[in-house]
Amino acid sequence: MASAPNSTNASDAKPSDSDPTPSGWMDRVVNTRLETWRRWWRVAVLETVDQEAVIEKRREEAYTSPRYLFMLAMSAGIAILGLLLSSPAVVIGAMLIAPLMGPIIGAGFALAIGDYSWLRGSAVALAAGTVLGVALTALIVFVSPLQTVTPEIAARTQPNLFDLAVAVFSALAGAYSMIRGREGTIVGVAIATALMPPLGVVGFGLATANWTVFSGALLLYVTNLMTIALVATIMARIYGFSARLSEKQTRWQTALIIAVFVGLAVPLFFSLRQIVWETNAARIIRTTVLDEAGSDARLSHIEFDLDADPVTVSATVLTPNPRSSAEQDSEAALASRLHRPIDLTLTQFRVGTGAEAEAIELLRAREDSQRALSEESRSLAERMALIAGVDPGEVTVDAEARRAVVRAARIPGAGMATYRALETRIQDASPDWTVRIEPPLLALPTIPFDGQDLTAAGRDALNLVAWAASRRGQPVSLTGGSSETRAIAAQLLEEAGIASVPVVGGPVMQAGWADELEDDAAPPS
Repeated sequence: MASAPNSTNASDAKPSDSDPTPSGWMDRVVNTRLETWRRWWRVAVLETVDQEAVIEKRREEAYTSPRYLFMLAMSAGIAILGLLLSSPAVVIGAMLIAPLMGPIIGAGFALAIGDYSWLRGSAVALAAGTVLGVALTALIVFVSPLQTVTPEIAARTQPNLFDLAVAVFSALAGAYSMIRGREGTIVGVAIATALMPPLGVVGFGLATANWTVFSGALLLYVTNLMTIALVATIMARIYGFSARLSEKQTRWQTALIIAVFVGLAVPLFFSLRQIVWETNAARIIRTTVLDEAGSDARLSHIEFDLDADPVTVSATVLTPNPRSSAEQDSEAALASRLHRPIDLTLTQFRVGTGAEAEAIELLRAREDSQRALSEESRSLAERMALIAGVDPGEVTVDAEARRAVVRAARIPGAGMATYRALETRIQDASPDWTVRIEPPLLALPTIPFDGQDLTAAGRDALNLVAWAASRRGQPVSLTGGSSETRAIAAQLLEEAGIASVPVVGGPVMQAGWADELEDDAAPPS
């Protein structure tokens, strides 16, 4: 029997709010929960943010100003010195005063609300700060005798996805703090962590014409800059700052942000994959060589170059049972596991087990240590010779005692204080060494007194006299002043281990050498 024309098939009926099916009930629960969350977010979060006040404050800090440029220059100078000295503490000090948070977060907020005049101002501030930072750091590196790629510098030349994550978390902290009115120095440090050290390394690479360092640090800097700005844009939109944008502008922004993040993530992903591959390859090389050398073998020394084609490996093992096929088997196993051609050189030393093998390993370790110490000694001698104005061969280096001494040449216009400052500088750069610079025989300074008391300048002058006398190993004379002031000065010098010869006469005390000054001695500094 045919159905009525106006009858409706049950399967074509639209679900109603009273739909008893599990899917209909689940939809109602989800919609209710979402609506409840949206209501809570609007009332408890969005309506508690004074958007106008936040925008106004962000504008004030987003533009170029003399204070901004000065503080950025000081931060860049401190950062590059910390990188050259490989001192994390100094690098952190640079981050504490870096003023980059204002313009970079400002750029993110400007993009979120579509204020392109503000965005241009922030971009100009960032560009000016970047150029100033790179130029200043490059100048400092160019005139510095220290131009070695330190671990602090090397750490910023191969960016990867983890660096992107650092920038994301820094931006989240910065944007949230600014929206909620809780910004401060610590949040600024989070932003500067991602920007100031890479900026300094860019300047280092430019000054030393090391384009590998330059390009790697520049990629890291640009990645962090773009990431922080775009994450700030996302946070601003989440907190309702994009209400002024049309739906078309919002879609355009979303597409732009996604495209930039994908563009940044792709090279960083490949960089991270390369780092992971190199780490695993190093582990595979060590374990494979040991496995093929035998269970009783010990790895004494290994070097490899993963960038070479074929990969070159040089290894030395200590074993009681050398195997003639160990090199061939290890090379084949490595080629199979790394999927790369391998050029392996394996040296096997027959040793007994236990104490004998340990003794040989200890001897090899000492040889490696001596080799490293010799290289360190050579580098220190070159730096001291450069500062002292002499040939490296004139620097006396005792590697075992970690002591280096040089007799400095006369520098036009330099006084004793200059040579002491040079010694302090090289000592700070080599804290594990005892560094001594022997100054030329220059005139010593006057020692001012206030009545019978040493002034601050007088105490500094006595300290300088004591330093010069100790470096030259000569006694000094004290001419002028009263008997009481000469006695005070002589006692202070004696406490420093310096012999002095008081000489009566004159109202002003003048320090000099107990022997006659050279005819060409410089005037007092």
